[in-house]
Order: sequence, then structure tokens, then C-alpha cells
Amino acid sequence: MAIGGQGPGASGRGSHVGGRIGVLSLVAATYFIVAGGPFGLEDIVSKSGYTGAILILLITPLIWSLPTALMVSEMTSAVPAEGGYYVYVSRAMGPFWGFQEAWLSLIGSVFDMAIYPTLFVEYLGHFAPAMTAGWRGAAIGVALVAVCALWNVLGVRVVGGSAVAMGFILLAPFAVLTAYAGWNHATGGAATTPLRGVDLLGGILVAMWNYMGWDNTTTIAGEVAQPQRTYPVAMAAAVALVAVSYLLPIAAVAATRLDANAWSTGGWADVAREVFHHSVPGEVLAVAITAGGLIGAAGSLNTLTLALSRLPAVLADDGYLPRVLAVRHPRTGAPWVALAACAVAWAACLGLSFTKLIVLDVLLTGSSIVLQFVALVALRIREPELKRPYRVPGGLAGAVAIGAPPAVLLMLAVIRNQAEPVGPISALALGLILIAVGAPLYWWREWRRRTAS
Repeated sequence: MAIGGQGPGASGRGSHVGGRIGVLSLVAATYFIVAGGPFGLEDIVSKSGYTGAILILLITPLIWSLPTALMVSEMTSAVPAEGGYYVYVSRAMGPFWGFQEAWLSLIGSVFDMAIYPTLFVEYLGHFAPAMTAGWRGAAIGVALVAVCALWNVLGVRVVGGSAVAMGFILLAPFAVLTAYAGWNHATGGAATTPLRGVDLLGGILVAMWNYMGWDNTTTIAGEVAQPQRTYPVAMAAAVALVAVSYLLPIAAVAATRLDANAWSTGGWADVAREVFHHSVPGEVLAVAITAGGLIGAAGSLNTLTLALSRLPAVLADDGYLPRVLAVRHPRTGAPWVALAACAVAWAACLGLSFTKLIVLDVLLTGSSIVLQFVALVALRIREPELKRPYRVPGGLAGAVAIGAPPAVLLMLAVIRNQAEPVGPISALALGLILIAVGAPLYWWREWRRRTAS
């Protein structure tokens, strides 16, 4: 077990025959893991209006993303191991809590990873509705999951390099839209049409999802060149890139006084058409944005597949999951059996709606992030002399303080989840049931390990 530095990943365990990635690839991979472009922000505008959306997108990274990025930078620089948060939570708090961290992340990933094929199909439907009608949409979602799993078998360097190229391609149309909307802004103030469905908590929840995922990059620390130096630089660059790519397009469109009620999930292409007054350049840009939406969804799914597939492989190395999940590809080092198993689990949740997927993902993954903040403090207390190339400022008090804002936001997400039904129960009830399963699952597995020895 990963206790006292002697467990899995403590020495950077993992096959690296596929090579390591550097700062640029890690920034691009982090950007796709967290954002994948401004896609998914449309619901924030429709729920909160332009002013509300801009305020939410300004405040959320300060109290949700920045603390998480700082925590990730310290923990990864101190414990740069494959398995990331599972390893350092185990080291700080013991194997039980390490397993709970892994459980929350894995079960959260089931809902998180279904979001991106859903968005992919949404954007494809804007471009070619007939292609996604009926059973075709589900088939396309399953196919995308399978393609990303196969893509990841090629290894971390291929996934990281492709993330850089895809990032430039998907952001280019938004740069054009931002420049045009900003240059051709309307006069007379912002649009004043009342919102038809105000839901500030819903907007905050969507923003939390759009700013979530910084910790997922830690699971590939064993495949990153000089992780102690690379992670703090990559986290800072990715936070800035995410914030800018979110705020600038919405602020520029707000200046045109386009009705906020016109925004809908997957509707960036329609926004571009309206801003360009349905001209030929607007139609061209709408197609480019739709293509960018496809790239963003595919890129996010691909990089998250890279990050999340390492977790079951490390758990299998530790004996908590079947050993076969730890099998790596002999040439690339990719855990190909874990990739296949994860792909099947992710595809199983493709039938849930976008909103239901988000509320469950935020509750489960948000809980795992709060547990990491607790581990940050615990490791400071248990191992104060541990070498930390990057350290959260403010001593122990600073480490405690940065965990408070994310915990408050998670409480708001819990309140919102009470109102979202999933079958006969609420999303909150389902999420709490899934969280509670982690403890007996650990005890059962420990019993099996003891009786087998």
C-alpha cells in the first residue's frame, strides 16, 4: 500500500516505454481535461444572464479552480507518482481513505465520461440532425468512446501531442468570433430581455463542472518529464488559458446585446449565426465552431481516458482490482485492459441527460477533491520535512484555508442536487448511496485479501 512512501507509485512506478510528456503537452492535456473549449458554457448564460454568467465565470475559478490547482501542484511535486491522488491520499491518511478517494473518482468518472459523447452528439446534431436521429446518436457516442480507448493504446506521447494540435484548431473559431463581436458591439447597454428560466445555482453547478478536473492530471505523474517542476508551471498556464477562453467569447457576445434566452446546450453555432446576422461568414464560422465542438468533446474524452485509465491499473497493482487490469502494452506502456474495462463502464451511462450527468459528476468528483484538500493538510502534519518543490503559501493555515471555498461550493451543489430527479430518487440520494458503497467495498476487499493470504 501507498503508506509512508513505500507503496505503489512512491518511486514513480509505471512503464514508460511509450515516453514522457513535457510542459506544453501537459498544459494542452490539462486544458482538455478541464475545459475542452468554451463548450458547455451555454447553459450558464441561459440560466444566469450575461452579467451573472461573467460573474460566475470570474468568481468560480478563484474559489474552485485556483485552490485545486495549488493543491495539485504541491501534492504532485511532493509525491510525483503514477496513480496521483490515490497515492498521495493513501500516504497522508492511510489505505482506507486512499481507497475511498479512488472509489469516488472512479464512480464519478462513469458519469463524467458520458458527458463528452453526449456533447459530441449534441454538436453533431446541430450540424447534421439526421446523423444523430434515433439510435444513431447512441451508436455514435459508443463509437467515440471506443475510438478514444484505442487512441490511448498508442501511449501518452501520442495523446499529449494530439491535444496540442487539437487545442489550436478548436480555439481558432472562438478567436474570430470574439474579435468580430467585440469590434461590432452594440450601443445602448446590455440586452434587457428578462430570462425565462433563472437558475443561479444551476449556473454555478455548470461552472463548477466546467472548471473541474485539475486533479485528474496527477494520475499520469509517472509519465511526465520532471514532474516536480513541470506540474506547477503547467497548472498556472492552464488556469489562465481556461479562464481567458471562457470569459472573452461570452463578454464579446454580451456586447452585441444578443438575447441571453437564445442560448442553449450545444448552441455556440447558433450564437455565431446571430452575431454575424446570418451572413455567409457567419455560416462558415458556425460550421467551424461546430467542428470545434466535436474536437473539444473528443479531445476531452481522449485526455480524460488517458488520466482515468491509470487509476484502475494502479488499484489492480495494489490488489484492490483484478490483476489483469494492470497489464500494460509492451510497446507503449498503456494499460490496455483497464482502458477496455473503463470504456465499457462509460458507455453504459450514455442514456442519461446532460444535466443529470453533471449533477452526479460534481457531487462525486467534488467529494473526491475535498478529500484531497484534507490529505494536503494531513501530509503537512504527518510529514512536515517532506521535500515539496512547490508549497502552498501561508504555512499550515494556508493549506487549511484553500480547502474551504471548494467545500462551500460543494455544499451548494448538494443543495441543487436535491431538486434533480434520477428515476424514482433525487440525484443527491443516488450520489450519497454511491458514496456510501465505498466503505463496505473496501472492508470486503480487505477481508478477501486476508483470507487469500
